[in-house]
Formats: sequence, C-alpha cells, structure tokens
Amino acid sequence: MKENARGEVKPVGVWIRVSTEDQARGESPEHHERRARYYAEAKGWNVLEVYHLEGVSGKDVTNHPETKRMLADVRTKRVTGLIFSKLARLARDTRQLLDFADNFRDAGADLISLGESIDTATPAGRLFFTIIAAMATWEREEIVSRVSASVAIRAKLGKSLGGAAPFGYAWKNKVLVINPAEATVRRLMYKLFAEHKRKKTVARLLNGAGHRTRNGSKFSDTTVGRLILDPTAKGKQRLNYTKSSGQNKAWEYKPESEWQYVDVEPIVSVDLWNTCANLLGNGERKRRRPAKRAVHLFAGLTYCTCGAKMYIPSNSKKYTCTVCKNKIPDEDLESVYVNELKGFFMSHERIQNVLTEANAGLAALEADLGKKKPELAKLQAEINRVIGLFVETKLSSDEFGPFLRRLEDRKKEIADDVAKLEAEVAGKRVNTVSAETVVGEASDLYGRWSGFEREEKRRIIESLTDNLIVGDGEIAVNLKYLPSLEELTKEQRNLKDSSPKPT
Repeated sequence: MKENARGEVKPVGVWIRVSTEDQARGESPEHHERRARYYAEAKGWNVLEVYHLEGVSGKDVTNHPETKRMLADVRTKRVTGLIFSKLARLARDTRQLLDFADNFRDAGADLISLGESIDTATPAGRLFFTIIAAMATWEREEIVSRVSASVAIRAKLGKSLGGAAPFGYAWKNKVLVINPAEATVRRLMYKLFAEHKRKKTVARLLNGAGHRTRNGSKFSDTTVGRLILDPTAKGKQRLNYTKSSGQNKAWEYKPESEWQYVDVEPIVSVDLWNTCANLLGNGERKRRRPAKRAVHLFAGLTYCTCGAKMYIPSNSKKYTCTVCKNKIPDEDLESVYVNELKGFFMSHERIQNVLTEANAGLAALEADLGKKKPELAKLQAEINRVIGLFVETKLSSDEFGPFLRRLEDRKKEIADDVAKLEAEVAGKRVNTVSAETVVGEASDLYGRWSGFEREEKRRIIESLTDNLIVGDGEIAVNLKYLPSLEELTKEQRNLKDSSPKPT
C-alpha cells in the first residue's frame, strides 16, 4: 500500500450505481466493484467503503441515504477519494456533478472516474474540474446577464419584478398598495426617528409598544435603518438595484445608473423622509461594503530573468522586480498569457504529438481486453445452452452439475481478467488519454477568457502554469500542460520545486 506524507494509506470509497438498463446488458454491480478495487489496488489505496445504489434513477441520487452517507464520510475525511465507473453514474447532469465536485474540493478529497479517465489526484484531473467549473460559472453569468436585461426592461415599464412587498405595503393584482396595519407602524418609525435620532431607541420603543416585523420578530436597529432609507415610503419604489453575489452570500448594490423607480402611494411625506434619511448621514445611500481584495492573476508565478519573484505594490498595477526594477503592467502580462494559450491550443501538430505520446501503450492493453470480452460473452452463451439442454431433459443431473460448475468457474476467471484489464486501461488513461479531454475542454478557454471572473481566471492560471519569466522586451510563459507526457504525470509539488527561487 502506498502511504502519504504522514505514513497513512489513502482511504477511498467505491460508488456503485448501475442502472437497470446496464444490468440488462450484463454490467453487474459486482463487475463494477471488482474493477474499482483493482484500480485502487494498483494505486496502493485502501477501499474502506462501498456505496450501493443499484437500480437507482439519476433523479433520486442527491437525497439517497447512500449519497448522504458518502458525503458525510468525505466531510469527516473517513474517505479521501471516490472511485466510480463514469461521470453519468455519479451525477445526472453538470449541475449535480459540480455540486459533488465542490463538496470534494472543500474536503480536499478526489474524484476518480474510470470511464472518462479522470482522477483529481493528478494535475490533469484537477485541471479538468477547474475548467468545467469555470465554464459553468461563465454560463451562469450569461444567464444572469440575460435575466438582468429583462429585469431592467420590466422595471422601466413599471411591471412587477416579484419578490416580497416592502414593509408597509402588499401586492394586489400585481400592484403595490398600502397595507394599513404595517403602514401605521412604519409611519410611527419615521416620527420616532425624527424625534430621537437613534435607531436603537426607535427599535426599543417599537418593540416596547408590541409592534413586530412581518415575520413576528422584534425590530432591530439594522431593520429600522434599512426601512428608513427605503424610498418606497415616500412614494418611490426602487427596482433593479441589487444583485446576488453568490449562494449564501450577501446581496450587492448595482450601479445607480441601472436603478429604476416606480411611483406608488406614499406612507410619509417627502420632507419627513428626507429629514430622517439625512439624519442617517446620506439620503438614499447604499450600504457600504468592504472593497474586494484585488486578485492578482499571476502573483507567486511571475519571476524576473534575474531570478527574483515579481510583485504588484499596493499603489501600482505593474509587476515589479525589487532587485533590478524590471516592470510589466498586469494587463500586458494577461494579454501575453492569453495569446500563449491560443498559440498552444490552436497548434494541431503540437496537440497531435502530445496525444500520440499519451496513447502509447494503450493499444496492447485494449487489444487484450478486446479478446477477453468476446470470450466472456461466448461462455455466457454456452452456459445458457447447457441450461437449456437440462431444461429439455437432454442432460441428466449428474452431467449437468459438473458441466455447469466448470463453465461458471471459467466465466468467473475470465470476468476477473476483464475487470483487471479494464482497471489497467483506466489507470493508463488517467495519465494519458485524459490529456485529450483536457485539450478539448481547454481549447475554448481563450475565446471565453474575457467573460470569466478574476477569481476563475486565477484558478485556471494556477492549474495550467508553472511560471512566467519576464525579461527585457520578452516574456516566457511556461505551462504545466501539455508540452510532454512527463508534464502530465509528474506531481504538482515537483513542478513547483522547479520554479526559479528568489535571490
């Protein structure tokens, strides 16, 4: 068994979800399990758990007890890898696949697909999931962009955008109208704030009088401040002014140029609203959020030809060598990098050389597998024939039993050989043929590059790039992928060790 840096054998699980159609084609759960175990054995891993979902529809996977057990084992690091036959057996669609990938990434665990030859324990496998996650993010942003455009148009037309009505109002026939009970409380809120000028005092007085929010909670100073600054109360419903910043994250304000307003019946006068808003410091101001930390795409990967690492000072947008003062703007470095990607992935000869080398050695294994599978099918046909002869009483019990056992023993032997060969082929492809998948997925990167968030760009760069060497008038971009098969298979830590060190 292979051990990690702490002297531990990697504990993995095996995911078995064979559809009824697969089983009808002779793909038994036992066969899939044997193949996964042989793969783990070749890697020196310890199969600790097997998760059985035989005959379960892909639609039922997420909430299945075995799925929950598997994810719990991953979170607690009981298993640090999951082997399965192919991606379609793990997840029904890309969204589910990405959800699984996120869970595994957060736990530092690996996904191993034997069918697609993907192993996230390898650099190529990590790149694959980085790329599909980036593509999914890009597609989500495209959808959000189209929806946002629709929202802006509806807002300009004064049409309902859905969502809960502001406190003090209610939806009636898709029109915002005053809710008398809530409006009384909101009107009192403005009067109290104009008098006491403190949100906490207003919240205390409202709560003391028995008033509650729509969901029955007590008023907080935060809620009071938000409602005071909401212009709906003065007759101006604000639309299309926020956007989601991601799952379980706070909402962000859009640029004010995109905001829209619709006239509604006011609860308080404009003068009272302005007085209270000005007391808070800024009429109709948006919440202040800490600025996002700048994402420097090539930080830690950029070196000067003198050997020193280059940094971006806080007051600059240029990577700078502190030794020889060599500089290059961030945007120029990104432009060179994207052109390098384009140059590599558009080079048919270069890609073909990589794939030819990557596939070396597979042919013999696949040829052996091609011979064994028909032999297995032939044995099954012979078993069926013998059973038929017995049913037709053309074979006696004394003849049938020993004959069938010999055939079954031979079938088990061949099936075992097939499982071993399939595991060998899968292992070979993880370090070789997966290059074709990586190239196929990555070939469109430069075309979509401008649509990615900087965080996504950074993750792709980390997965693809060994280092960048900046000289006088020239830049060398050294990619981890895919100048040779060796670059695909060596450990990522060795790649990092080969980077120039600061002097």
